[in-house]
Amino acid sequence: MGLTSSLSTALTGLNAAETQIDVLGNNLANSQTVGFKASEVVFSTQFLQTLSLGAAPTSDNGGTNPRQTGLGVQVAGISPDFSQGTVQISSSPSDLAIQGDGLFIVEGADNERVYTRNGIFSLNSENQLVTSTGNRLLGYGIDEQFRIQTTRLTPLTIPLGSEAVAQATQNVVMEGTLTPSGDVADTAEVIQSAVLGDAAIPRPDGTLGLASAPIADTSGTTVAHNQGPGSLQENAVYQYRFAFVDASGQESVPSGPLSVTVPIGNGNDDNEIVLNNLPDTPDYSQLRIYRTDADGTDFALLDTVPTGGSYTDTGALPLGAALDDSTIDGNYSYMITYFRSGDPETKPSVVAGPQNIVSGRVHLTNFPTPPTPPSGGGFPAYDSIRIYRNTAADQNSFYLVDTIAPGTDYTDGKSDAEISNLDTPGNQLLDLDGPTIDSNTLLTNVTRREGFEYVNPFNLGTLSFEARKGGRNLDAKSFEITATSTVQDLVSFMEDAMGIQTQGADSANPIPSSLNAIVGESGDLNPGSYIRDGQLRFVGNNGVDNAIDIDLTSFRITDDEGVVTIPNLAFGSVQQASGQSAVADFVTYDTLGLPIRTRVTAVLESRTDSSTVYRWYADSADNSPRTGAEISVGTGTITFDGNGNFVSASNTTVAIDRFNLPSVSPLEFDFDFSNISGLATDTATLAASRQDGSPPGTLTSYVIGEDGTLRGVFSNGIARELGQLRLARFTNPEGLEQRGQNLFAQGINTGLPIEGQPGENGIGTVVAGALELSNTDIGGDLVDLVLASTQYRSNARVITATQQLFDELLNIRR
Repeated sequence: MGLTSSLSTALTGLNAAETQIDVLGNNLANSQTVGFKASEVVFSTQFLQTLSLGAAPTSDNGGTNPRQTGLGVQVAGISPDFSQGTVQISSSPSDLAIQGDGLFIVEGADNERVYTRNGIFSLNSENQLVTSTGNRLLGYGIDEQFRIQTTRLTPLTIPLGSEAVAQATQNVVMEGTLTPSGDVADTAEVIQSAVLGDAAIPRPDGTLGLASAPIADTSGTTVAHNQGPGSLQENAVYQYRFAFVDASGQESVPSGPLSVTVPIGNGNDDNEIVLNNLPDTPDYSQLRIYRTDADGTDFALLDTVPTGGSYTDTGALPLGAALDDSTIDGNYSYMITYFRSGDPETKPSVVAGPQNIVSGRVHLTNFPTPPTPPSGGGFPAYDSIRIYRNTAADQNSFYLVDTIAPGTDYTDGKSDAEISNLDTPGNQLLDLDGPTIDSNTLLTNVTRREGFEYVNPFNLGTLSFEARKGGRNLDAKSFEITATSTVQDLVSFMEDAMGIQTQGADSANPIPSSLNAIVGESGDLNPGSYIRDGQLRFVGNNGVDNAIDIDLTSFRITDDEGVVTIPNLAFGSVQQASGQSAVADFVTYDTLGLPIRTRVTAVLESRTDSSTVYRWYADSADNSPRTGAEISVGTGTITFDGNGNFVSASNTTVAIDRFNLPSVSPLEFDFDFSNISGLATDTATLAASRQDGSPPGTLTSYVIGEDGTLRGVFSNGIARELGQLRLARFTNPEGLEQRGQNLFAQGINTGLPIEGQPGENGIGTVVAGALELSNTDIGGDLVDLVLASTQYRSNARVITATQQLFDELLNIRR
């Protein structure tokens, strides 16, 4: 056994040396491999041949040790060295180095989890971090809101250039100086439209006939005398005059006098006079006869008779009213209205005329019949017609002449002085605007007077309204005019579109009312919209920069065929705003990064011996409520002390609606007014110095923190988390199974992987932009290589020596 065992023993030495040389060669070969962990060969003795077990000491002997002969060496283990390699700075932000214990978790074939210390990562075509051999780096991903999802490991993705993000505004910092000097803003701008009428109330048509009233012609009238039956005096002179009379009791111009002398007969006053062939005309059916007393000169009513007949004057009837032989001179026009006592009269008809009259009277005919009210109402049952006429000196003012029943003619002989004296009870000036609108008037029935004509400014279609506020254009807002749209709908829309904030907008500190400097009015004016005497009135908020304005081009209506009309409601200012104020315009952003135009106006509300108070109003042209066009989004106060220091602000959170948009609604953000000064300056100033929202931006770069958090930086300056790197460590990392390509797999003797973020659970930290180099000890391995070579040669010498002994043994036979 001796020589034979030495051969096998030497063979184990050769094998052990070869193994060590292989391991050392692999270590040296991977001395430049990033993250490589060198291995070490551990040897142990192999089997032993026991020649003697030895003996214990006795009284006669001190004992002997066992005698054993070794049978060689064996490789007890090849253990990787997981000590820290040198960390070297890299030029790539995706390169990672682990400082301390732990391994990167990557995805192997068939979705197997494998591990590596090689931190060379790059982005593939799907923007995933992968190793140089294509293994995906695993960690926690994110949802659409960039929130890390800790439910499962997924490939980490960095979508450079493709991912976009926006930041909704949460805070706006205001700066400036709100001076306590200047006028207190206690007066608001008040604008008012022309008087608007309601076309649902009928208007008389323009078929009125005008003519000079005829003068009774007495040339054909004959006189006869009867003795006996009457009471007229003999030898007395009686004079007659005649006037046509209409159904209203109005007379035409009377004729000249017709003198009749009663002849002397029987000496008694028992005479009568017969008037034959009385004056006649087709325009009148009645004739009034006026007569004087015997030998008198004053004419008084004798009787009313049919035209063209005969009349017998017996002298028995008492004389009535005195003759009115006045006439009018001028160029006259007429307008009529429908009327019923207790109800407003209609708009006037079109102008009839002019009719030039010289020392005469005007006969009016063809009066229209008032319409029958609809079954559902809408206007009263008119039972009268009112006649209006201008004066010779004023062609544009029309005065009430008379009220008549429908179906009759009328003869006008009233003088200008008689009808134009408004101090006379019953006299009145024609209201050319007629019945005015109310809140329930349909927009399609609204009329506006242009001279003596009436136009309908509104028609079905889309109304675009663009007003001005504080000298700045407001954004155009749209209102759909339908068959059921009312005046109240319009004024509410306009109030919202102009951002007028009413007193209920701030319950804690109510918005103040305005002084009233309008001629003929008294009492404070509350901000808002009103319908007053047929006019649309808008009272803005106090202060010059809250002054509202509507001009001719503020309205545009586009109908279904694309035809554009511009309604003119003739808005004008009836009171100008005053008061110290300042304005700031800026842009905020919603959750989708959509820009939102915002304006803050601050006005000097009050000042005392110890404080200054400004009122701020916030408007947003991009406010998108569920319904309507409201642009006002908030109001509050800013208070300063006697040193000009900011004290407090109220209602600093504003809400901008984002209905009808996919953005989160409302967008709420806070104003920070603490940087504003209340010191005295020439003018008040206000500006938004910064806000924390941003428009959409694309991912341009990223960083990886020591805790393994992947944070992307977008082109708009926003940073968002893109994922969380996870590492694993093992209780016995030397038990990992090496798979090649710098990969390790869980082994039988490693224990379960302990996962965690860098820096927790005993796991080391991550250094981004760096690499862990190989931990191969080149010098030590070279020394070990020399020793392994010596071992190999030594065991080879043993074999050689054994071979020589075998040769000597074989030579004994010789």
